[in-house]
Amino acid sequence: LTGSRSVFAHCVHLEENEWQCLHQTNSAIAFCPTSNLFLGSGLFPLQRTWEHQVKVGIGTDVGAGTSFNILHTLSEAYKVQQLQGNKLSAYEALYHATLGAAKALDLDDKLGNFTVGKEADFVVLDFHATALQSLRQQRAKNLEDALFALITLADDRNIHATYIYGQRAYYNPKSNPKPNAKAPPKAGT
Repeated sequence: LTGSRSVFAHCVHLEENEWQCLHQTNSAIAFCPTSNLFLGSGLFPLQRTWEHQVKVGIGTDVGAGTSFNILHTLSEAYKVQQLQGNKLSAYEALYHATLGAAKALDLDDKLGNFTVGKEADFVVLDFHATALQSLRQQRAKNLEDALFALITLADDRNIHATYIYGQRAYYNPKSNPKPNAKAPPKAGT
């Protein structure tokens, strides 16, 4: 059951030998913070994945999670780590939702970042979707601070556009990720 295509959900109560097995077999873990918090099943020890070099991706968990919104889920992942006295930077959180998740699913040769030749599945985010977010972004000191504000305050209103295989599949005309910017071109134009 273990191997590079095996993804184990939750893993909040693993023993040392189980961590070693996951590492040795190149298996992965799906960290589903909204589910763990809703069920009260435990706090995922993300630091252990780093210590044992176990692949991990952050997931929304449709079975017991409380949101399909990955940004909301990243906010909950941050809180889970804070409760354990651990830090989760905005960069680390986004990594685990993108390339880290692709590696966990053994799909990093196809997706997870913007490497030429990979499938272009991505969202364009509006960092200023609400007045509060705009105020917070104006006070951001650097990119990581801006990303952290996005992760902790974002919701579905932040989605400006969604692209699948490089083709725009969704566009929110009410959002505008850059002041005075025009709408992105439609696919094929």
